Amino acid sequence: MKRFAPLLLLIAVAFMVSHLTGMPTRPSLKVTTLDGHPYDLTSQRGSWVIVNVWATWCEACIEELPGLSQFVSAHPDISAIGIAYDDTDPAQIRAFLEKHPLSYPVAQIRMEQPLGDFDRPRLIPTTWVIAPNGKVAKRFVGEVSSAQLSAVIGE
Repeated sequence: MKRFAPLLLLIAVAFMVSHLTGMPTRPSLKVTTLDGHPYDLTSQRGSWVIVNVWATWCEACIEELPGLSQFVSAHPDISAIGIAYDDTDPAQIRAFLEKHPLSYPVAQIRMEQPLGDFDRPRLIPTTWVIAPNGKVAKRFVGEVSSAQLSAVIGE
């Protein structure tokens, strides 16, 4: 065990440093939605917010979007912002949204751009649930269900 102690210590320090240098406790996000409206995450304080990162070419995202949209529609006290993390032309994203309408605004962030204070998604879809105090309550990597969202939000 003693010979593994330095390795374990190195792993623990690397883990701590990666979390200390990660995204802030209360991330910010300022974007312009595809319909031209400004969106500022900090102005949503006092409400639960779902930040969902997806792409038009992502099959898991396409499967997830209708359920997420229904969840937001069924909970008027919860808002959401969709982030099309996509290098596609905005007109193509708008056309995609005509076929797959959502009940919440969508902004585009190109894959080489930063996602505000949020960590760059390693996989999509990625969803962050932001508590009314502005803190990240939970991050989901992969498809998220209504039941999972309800468990975090406490409904």
